[in-house]
Amino acid sequence: MSGDRIASLRNPWFTASVGITAAIAIVAAIAGFAWLSLQQQGERFHGIWDAICNAAGLVRNAPSGAHIVLADYPTTRVEVIPQMLQGASAESIGRGATLALRCTMCHGARGLSQADTPNLAGEFPVTIYKELVDFKTGARASSVMAPLVANLSDADMRDLAAYYAYLPRPSDLRSTGDVPPRIVANGAPMRGIAPCGACHGVESKAGAGWLGGQPAVYLRTQLEALASGVRRNDIGEQMRNVARRMTPEEIDAASRFYADRP
Repeated sequence: MSGDRIASLRNPWFTASVGITAAIAIVAAIAGFAWLSLQQQGERFHGIWDAICNAAGLVRNAPSGAHIVLADYPTTRVEVIPQMLQGASAESIGRGATLALRCTMCHGARGLSQADTPNLAGEFPVTIYKELVDFKTGARASSVMAPLVANLSDADMRDLAAYYAYLPRPSDLRSTGDVPPRIVANGAPMRGIAPCGACHGVESKAGAGWLGGQPAVYLRTQLEALASGVRRNDIGEQMRNVARRMTPEEIDAASRFYADRP
């Protein structure tokens, strides 16, 4: 029997197999996209199409009268986009240098700390600006930073970010850890932890800070604060979800690794 005769509607076996396959696909689609969605507890759909859209992962309009649950604590108000604070002018950097004179006690004269506080030299400007705004609005709590940023205007915070981003990162430090720990290099996929470099790298995710050379004590303290929920100004709880799944040993290993990097 030739191939042409097999794949022919005149062939009852071919017609029956196609029909059965199509019927199974239709039943599976109805069960997966409609029936299973309608069985979800607590879900209210306006119709079969609404249930199908939900199963397919499409955005549905909130039903009328829906109550949006807001956080009962201050959250960040900064909308981070990749193009933020690019191309700072010399005037902005100069104004930032003047404003930074009040920051030298903790962050050093050239943005390099000797007090286990963050090194700001060469930090991404968006990161600095966001954290300053969060300190000012209370999204990130600090009894030290809150009074220092209280009187800063939005322009002041942008100028400070421009100045510190302009300063060179330390380049003469040598790494003592050539091989990154597993949590840094590979993350922990089974626990939903991405590699640290996915956000905190040379090509940083917008808003994610440069971690190389930061004091280990500071990094460890912040990861522990994120894990416990004491610090909660990360957008979408990204870092809280990561930190709370890390073990104390992983937090210590990641902190030491980045502290040893230039």
